[in-house]
Amino acid sequence: MSKSRRTRLYGVLMGGTALLAAPLALAQQNATELEAIVVTGQENGSGASATGPVDGYVAERTATGSKSNTPIEEIPQSVSVMGREEMDDLGAKKIDEALRYSPGVFAQPFGPDGDTNWLYIRGFDATQSGTYLDGLQNFSYGFGGFFIDSDGLERIEVLRGAASVLYGGANAGGIVNYISKRPTGERIREAGVGIDSYGNGYFNFDIGDKASETLDYRINGKLAGGDKYTDFAEDFRGTLSPSFTWRPDDTTSLTILANYTYIDLTHDGAGFLPYYGTVVDAPFGKISREFNSTEPDIDYYYRRQASIGYEFEHTFDNNWTFRQNFRYGHSNVEEHSLYTYGYGFLEQPAGTDYSLSRINFAHSTTVDTVLLDNQLEGTVQTGPVEHRLLFGAEYKYFRIDHVQATGAATPIDPTDPIYGLPQGPMFDPYIDQVLSRNQFGVYAQDQMRFGDGWIVTLNGRYDYVETKSSGLAGGSTAGYTFDDSRASGRAGIGYEFANGITPYASVATFFNPVIDTLSNGDPAASETGQQYEVGIKYKPQAFDGLITAAFFDLTKENVILGDGITIPRTQLGEVNSRGFEFEAQANITEAWKVAAAFTAYNLKITDDEEESLIGKRPYLIPETQASLFAQYTFQEDTALEGVSVGAGVRYIGSSFADRANELEVPSVTLVDLKVGYQKNNWGVDFNVTNLFDKEYVAGCQTSLNCGYGEGRKALLSAHVKW
Repeated sequence: MSKSRRTRLYGVLMGGTALLAAPLALAQQNATELEAIVVTGQENGSGASATGPVDGYVAERTATGSKSNTPIEEIPQSVSVMGREEMDDLGAKKIDEALRYSPGVFAQPFGPDGDTNWLYIRGFDATQSGTYLDGLQNFSYGFGGFFIDSDGLERIEVLRGAASVLYGGANAGGIVNYISKRPTGERIREAGVGIDSYGNGYFNFDIGDKASETLDYRINGKLAGGDKYTDFAEDFRGTLSPSFTWRPDDTTSLTILANYTYIDLTHDGAGFLPYYGTVVDAPFGKISREFNSTEPDIDYYYRRQASIGYEFEHTFDNNWTFRQNFRYGHSNVEEHSLYTYGYGFLEQPAGTDYSLSRINFAHSTTVDTVLLDNQLEGTVQTGPVEHRLLFGAEYKYFRIDHVQATGAATPIDPTDPIYGLPQGPMFDPYIDQVLSRNQFGVYAQDQMRFGDGWIVTLNGRYDYVETKSSGLAGGSTAGYTFDDSRASGRAGIGYEFANGITPYASVATFFNPVIDTLSNGDPAASETGQQYEVGIKYKPQAFDGLITAAFFDLTKENVILGDGITIPRTQLGEVNSRGFEFEAQANITEAWKVAAAFTAYNLKITDDEEESLIGKRPYLIPETQASLFAQYTFQEDTALEGVSVGAGVRYIGSSFADRANELEVPSVTLVDLKVGYQKNNWGVDFNVTNLFDKEYVAGCQTSLNCGYGEGRKALLSAHVKW
């Protein structure tokens, strides 16, 4: 690790430990007075929060699947909610680490990546167009977007399947909605410190209270840094999120949410490696998992981002409610790295020369976003039918100013790497572009209840999208303006039986506006498609739990065809994802908590300009995944009172590395472990992921771009409340 980053890490750990020690000592001295505060809110009532803390592993309500506070079983699609407690039990310090236990989600497809949360849902990439923060899109293009740190989140929610009818264009396979921590009106005093087996440590804190009778506040943040899994990889990062809620009366509230995030890192290795030498042996065997192809002396990644927004709500005398959600975001990313691209741009070494070609890449990217969502919600009665109506108008603005360039680079031998040779010079930029998108959409939703159990949901939305580009991109400086307008819809029906079983069925159309230029120079049209889904949601009466099973058939049209590396060629593709998902989340007793998931797809290309590829599976995506995590906490009147023991098993099925489905990436089963101890207001946890240190390839995007999964990692952490 560099001296400056090492100094900052020691400062973080020593300062964090000192800050942790004072309240910890106080908690031990006043154990009978400082009982832990459990915020239950009204999670089981009709007024329960859709954004507040989750009780254990089981959430009751969500706004992600309907844009209104709705019981999860009433949403006519598959929805998962992971709360803060479950994230912490898994030892997840990144969003993609937490979602490794969520059905339908393929996380970390290229292995660990310190600057991006890579996510695929139902077989489709959600990383850039399928992530949301507090219901507002967290869109990114190229290298321009926003990194969300999991420590500032109360929940992570996944809506699987078509979502553009609610959000105005989104990933076909579904979306992930990150829910920020916000003031609760209760006193919050928490701090934590930890370090993992690579030498990467952190200090975090969470402080909240009432400032007055009408004003609540909360501020949380984290400092972290140190070495990472692969050679030379290291980072230093910090995030700070203040929030305030003003409630002048029972009918009005205004919540301000702000964030600042800073990241300074040297890139992870173990990615952009060839199939031969990772999945299967090359003549020299396999490339080391710790190998890093970058040049540490010139490698850098700097991210500076900030956002501020608000959530306003007012209920009128007639019980209709108006909401307005707003966020402005600004992000600047500067990056320089060297990564490999085959053995002289070949799959296998030529003769005894094992050198890998390298691409010398740099970019400078600035992004500004403005997001505004207006909603009006109320209930009317027409005879025996109760209508919960929602009307909305949403505006999205995205602007990116980015420069990308490559340069000369020396090859590197993965069996005997030599670093420090002169690199460059950098060539003229191949992208020097300013691109903007304006989007306006109007939508309506009717949630109907009748007949002592019938639930019908109807949605409709219409969007207008305008994209403008100027400057150099795709080999041209001509620029372009592209307009598109689309309608999308959803219809769902379910019946809520008295025993807690709710079968449902839904059909939805969707679109996803794409920013890209085809090989003929035309801008890409929006992706479109439809989804059919049937399923069952079950809330057991014997214990606190939610069990969901769903069958779906999802087709995405206007798929851009290419090899994933070079410039796309045409937009004639079609991919069908058909499958089954199962999830169980349960607080079985005070002692037992369980989360289980299973995913099985039939994912295939149904149209392509290369007829031989029709019927093949898209590369990278496994068709089968399964996971189980269970934790037992010893209760009072036992010798091990306060001790918790948890274990998880993750199965990732095989995938392909090429479009022809000739190169297979094997399946893998991984084991995770958690041991903790909680006494009064303090606790210690020890988490181990990939317990048996399995060496495996997470996925391949062509035969020249494979990524190792992370090896065994242990995390020791301590936390205190006061």
